[in-house]
Amino acid sequence: MTTMTSFEPTFDSLKQYTCPDWFRDAKFGIWSHWGPQSVPMYGDWYARHMYVEGSPQYLYHLRHYGHPSKFGYKDICALWKAEKFDPEGLMEMYKKAGARYFVGQAMHHDNFFNYPSKINRFNSFDVGPGKDICGLWKQAAEKQGLPFGLTEHLGAAFGWWKANKSSDEDGPYAGVKYDGGDPEYRDFYFDNEEELKTYPDKVTCRPWYTKDKKFHDYWLSVMKELIDLFEPDLLYTDGGVPFGLLHEAEQNDPLYANGLEAIAYYYNTSIRKYGENRFVYNQKDRRPEIYKVGVLDIEKSQMPGVMEDPWQTDTCIGNWFYDVRQTFKKPGHVIEMLIDIVAKNGNMLLNILQRPDGSLDPEATYLLDEMASWFAICGEAIHGTRPWRTFGEGDSRVVLDGFKEDKVSWNSADIRFTQKGNTLYAFMLEAPESRVAVIKSLTESDRVASVKLLGAGACEFSQSFGILTVKLPASLPTQYTNCLAVELQ
Repeated sequence: MTTMTSFEPTFDSLKQYTCPDWFRDAKFGIWSHWGPQSVPMYGDWYARHMYVEGSPQYLYHLRHYGHPSKFGYKDICALWKAEKFDPEGLMEMYKKAGARYFVGQAMHHDNFFNYPSKINRFNSFDVGPGKDICGLWKQAAEKQGLPFGLTEHLGAAFGWWKANKSSDEDGPYAGVKYDGGDPEYRDFYFDNEEELKTYPDKVTCRPWYTKDKKFHDYWLSVMKELIDLFEPDLLYTDGGVPFGLLHEAEQNDPLYANGLEAIAYYYNTSIRKYGENRFVYNQKDRRPEIYKVGVLDIEKSQMPGVMEDPWQTDTCIGNWFYDVRQTFKKPGHVIEMLIDIVAKNGNMLLNILQRPDGSLDPEATYLLDEMASWFAICGEAIHGTRPWRTFGEGDSRVVLDGFKEDKVSWNSADIRFTQKGNTLYAFMLEAPESRVAVIKSLTESDRVASVKLLGAGACEFSQSFGILTVKLPASLPTQYTNCLAVELQ
């Protein structure tokens, strides 16, 4: 743990950060990436693309709700009721499914807050559900003894939402301004016309962060409100440290000022509360000189090998927001991803999609039930473990190309390792048909005292020149990845 009087809002000071053990032990968290953009049930970035003429979400909105000059995103927010939201029931299910921390979404790029804010009138207490979504999540997490985190996606919102100031170029509404230009809602939709003029491309969101100082100050005031209200154990920024240009800005760039101030304020809140820093800050700039201010987060991808510092993958079972068009990942796929990530010193934060009313689909509850059954057998090889000297053996690898998360075609040579004390855990990503497992990564000095198959018991084994051969039972305890516990002398 970091034990110091306080952090300063500089990279030099913040890079003294040390990841707390609770995060290193937890390994698996569940995320609720949920808000009014789930209402149409038509996928991620709805609040942006409903204002991009010709896009699938624009066409859906036009034909389902009406033209965005008449029925805009503010009206979508009013439709969100979260009437079946059961945070206590969900949290109990999430913990049983193996989660050891929970993260809620404070706000997305849509500038709608999931808590009663004094800064923004468009929030879940005053509009839509009439509920403090974040507060209810925190209460439920604390009841289950789970660390509680929040994600903020506000930093990119100023440019992300510029399209709401435009209009159709063709058709019956050509030239009719969308409701983002209504002065009555300018506080919600932002004064971002200049962003549209400077960066007229409405499809991509580049640059990710604006240089608008007024917005930087707004963001900082919101972060301080969020930290003061909830004191979250984890705070996630959807991007690099605000407001440096991702992978470009040098550490001395003044654009980082508000971001660094927010991180220092966050860590110092923990020091005042606990006498040490127990908080985790996530951001996505992969340069070590930047990410060492906290714990690196990698969206829908991961690392090729064991990282010295703990890190996190955030991913989802389908699309980021509920999408009727999306298929869900299968339990085995999620479990294999988790194992590969944990073997490389990472955590996995998994978004479980909620319908707009707050409930889960049967596919989601099935996945959680299957994970609960698997964790009951193999959880000891995940929770509280640390990486071994190598993450695994075998030639199969996950694809590290953009946001691809295709299921890997593992074979019986593919093993992933974790360790706890004198126990080496060996996950067999594809159990051998011969029911004889071979582990080649031990050396002659790694003397094996015993081997058991988690969920089944002791196994016969032999060791020759370091190579460990284990006889497996004919029937394996789980249909998903099975794990050997190898006790070393």
